[in-house]
Amino acid sequence: MRNLNLIDKAFLLKKTALFNSLDLDLLLSIADKMESLHFRSSESIFQIEQEAYRMYLIVSGQVTAFDRKGDPLAELSTGDFFGDEAMFSEKKRSYAALCSTKVELLALSRSHLVSIIQECPSVALSLLESYTTHLDFRVR
Repeated sequence: MRNLNLIDKAFLLKKTALFNSLDLDLLLSIADKMESLHFRSSESIFQIEQEAYRMYLIVSGQVTAFDRKGDPLAELSTGDFFGDEAMFSEKKRSYAALCSTKVELLALSRSHLVSIIQECPSVALSLLESYTTHLDFRVR
């Protein structure tokens, strides 16, 4: 896996439902705030009850979300966001995220997300829309 440059990150963001309506200048600003992370297969990204300081975008690979009983909730893949539901509530993680394959992620911290929303309120609207239009495995 290679590290993505700023332009690569911005074009990846443009392909997501959350950020596809934003112009390139704003996408570059958001991309600049995102950290690239790499995980091995079977590696944990976060556990249930862990503090939630970041949300994640899958660049490549697959991640499985598990409930408290260890049952799979969802299989997430390239272009999917996860971990965002705890970013505003400041609640601990309600599910675990485990890598099903080798995974490359872009991570966005809570403080960066809040500054992005202040700069561009349409990102907040996109987040709300994503909750209402997608099957939300986190509710189970």
